[in-house]
Amino acid sequence: MLMMRERRATIRTLRGWAISVLQEAGAIRECEEHGWMKGRADPHARERAFDTARQDPPAGVFPEEAAAEVRDVLDSIGDTCPECPPDD
Repeated sequence: MLMMRERRATIRTLRGWAISVLQEAGAIRECEEHGWMKGRADPHARERAFDTARQDPPAGVFPEEAAAEVRDVLDSIGDTCPECPPDD
C-alpha cells in the first residue's frame, strides 16, 4: 500500500509558521465562536512545539530563531478569548 505523508501548507511568514507548529502540537487552539487563538496551558504540548521548532525549522531559519518565534507567539496569546464573556 502506498503511504503518503501529508505536506504542511506553505506558510508565508515566520509568525504564521510558529502558529501552525503550536496548533499541531496542541499548545494553542482557536476560539470556536470568534476565531481568536487561545493558549491551552499544556506544558507537554509547548515542549513538543519547541522541539519541532528546533528540529524542523523553516528553510533559511536557524533553530534558535524558530524557537524564539514560537516563544514570542506564546507570549502574545492569552488563555481566554477577548470577545467571550468571562466564566463565573
